[in-house]
Amino acid sequence: MDIIGLSRNYSLKHTDEYQDLKSRLHRYLIQCIEDDQVSLKQWEPEVLSSYAHGRISRYISEHHLAVNRDDIEALVRELIDELTGYGPLQGLLADDKVDDILVNGAGNIYIERGGRLQQTELRFIDDNHVLRVIQKILAPLGRRLDETNPMVDARLPDGSRVNAIIPPLSLDGPCLSIRKFRKEPLRSSDLLAYRTLDEDILEFLCRAVETRCNILISGSTGSGKTTLLNILTRYIDESQRIVTIEDAAELQLDHAHVVRLETRPPNIEGEGEVTARDLVRNVLRMRPDRIVLGEIRGMEVLDMLQAMNTGHEGSMSTLHANSGRDALSRLGMLAGLAAFKGTEETLREMIASAVDLVVHVGRMPDGRRRITQIMELVGVQDGHYAIHELFVHDAHSDSFRRVGGKPQTAKLVSRPAHGGGER
Repeated sequence: MDIIGLSRNYSLKHTDEYQDLKSRLHRYLIQCIEDDQVSLKQWEPEVLSSYAHGRISRYISEHHLAVNRDDIEALVRELIDELTGYGPLQGLLADDKVDDILVNGAGNIYIERGGRLQQTELRFIDDNHVLRVIQKILAPLGRRLDETNPMVDARLPDGSRVNAIIPPLSLDGPCLSIRKFRKEPLRSSDLLAYRTLDEDILEFLCRAVETRCNILISGSTGSGKTTLLNILTRYIDESQRIVTIEDAAELQLDHAHVVRLETRPPNIEGEGEVTARDLVRNVLRMRPDRIVLGEIRGMEVLDMLQAMNTGHEGSMSTLHANSGRDALSRLGMLAGLAAFKGTEETLREMIASAVDLVVHVGRMPDGRRRITQIMELVGVQDGHYAIHELFVHDAHSDSFRRVGGKPQTAKLVSRPAHGGGER
């Protein structure tokens, strides 16, 4: 193995000594760039790599450091990422197989790949290093992150979602969560391949969309609610006008007539906020055939239920919940917090009239996603929801079963399906 400086027959990678050397080389490279009046933006990657390699090799030689060739190559790559990209996150951001990046302080970086959460061997130099990378990510977005504004939720230009929170709110250092945006959205064939559903469920859901059922997709964080919602919109007839509302735009609708709306947080003075409720109310004046609300999480619940009840059939949304029945309870709770004026029974009747189907998506312990339950709301009986289960997932056999016989929802019984299938 080639050695520069003193002899060493093992790698320093993933040691404190390596991180310390990387930190010193980072400061040294910045000084070299300033002294040489280098413009990084004007250099091709090959030229920059050659420049960094030469300066790093010279530093190691002059200081008589024992570093093997593999470590030098790694240092060059990582330091270029520091100078031109996002440090240890650069490779993860470029990896299409990585769905989520989770940074819990300087020494803990996790990723989700293929539905499985795993810790990486990557690390930042220290908390200030994490902060610099976060600020670099947020800078083009015009968003601030400091002690007076220690939380940020934003969307990158490529559609990826970013959440950052720093001390004093995060006790163990800066935390960063990135939900990457797929360049090619999943299709129904992918869900079949992953066994998230089967052919019978897919055919049923397609018919439900085409016959304009109002659909609520429930599930926990990371269960695939938005992915399923995005796929179901592909079965909406091209002649219809769709308006989407999201806090951070994730949906990728392949449709001829789509209007995409996004909420806006308040500015530094606490002014200028536009909420999901504001947008739902405005959408009603935009002649939508269908309203797709990315997630129900607050005061907008009442306006969305009213929209579903007043001619905007075929609308869809998602909701965080632990089961289909829990989703209905959460709808009621959110409506109560939104100052619903009426009795509990009246609220249940409103929900039962608005929502035709609840589709629950579960995340298994090994990371797999499964549609675990599909049920229809057929009304209210004796003050309780009249629920008709249609499909369930058997975790023991990892299979899907149709239960409860034929659907009772009038739209599914009496209306012919239309549309040309998935686009």
